Amino acid sequence: MLPPIPSGWKRLLKSETNSSAYRALDTFLEQEVAEGRTILPARQDIFRALRVTPYETVKVLLLGQDPYHTPGVAHGLCFSVRPHVRSLPPSLKNVYRELRDDIGCRMPNNGCLEPWARQGVLMLNAVLTVRAYTPNSHRGRGWEAVTDRIVELVNAKPTRVVFVLWGGEAKKKRTLITNAHHVVITCAHPSPLSARKFLGRRCFSHINRALCETAIAPINWQIPDV
Repeated sequence: MLPPIPSGWKRLLKSETNSSAYRALDTFLEQEVAEGRTILPARQDIFRALRVTPYETVKVLLLGQDPYHTPGVAHGLCFSVRPHVRSLPPSLKNVYRELRDDIGCRMPNNGCLEPWARQGVLMLNAVLTVRAYTPNSHRGRGWEAVTDRIVELVNAKPTRVVFVLWGGEAKKKRTLITNAHHVVITCAHPSPLSARKFLGRRCFSHINRALCETAIAPINWQIPDV
């Protein structure tokens, strides 16, 4: 079931992917498919975040919870949706609202956040798959060990990385970020259930200030129209 990990990350994650826990995760996903359940995102997109953002380019790690559970929406980047999706998830609408209020970005005609990933924003979920229509259904099945290791690897980078932890599941990774030259930004998840604690926090301008402090190019947060 699990696709190959992109080459650069594969070497770094070798000990994790060779573990019995990883094999058990793979077996669980295969069983889900065998029982007729739809796994999201599509197999080829499970490690899309690692494919689009190589380790060497990571300067921001944005961490969410798990993929969107509606078929045809998730494509392996946290909070992002496929370019053709016109009805944006409420969480992404709140992200766009904050972008507008914080740094003046206009509302784009799509929800594909891949332009961020190509600038060095590793857009990772704490859990990388989900059963269709069942949020959090793959929590506790082994993904957390994999994403913990990814956070540890990014923490080991000698240059500053800004870690952005939105929501309770993401905040659990806070203890893995130990190097003092990094910056950690935490706030509520942009879901409508917690949006009042997300909106107005000005995360995006904070990220760019933290990057510029160490002469790292800021992120262009404006998503282009398609």
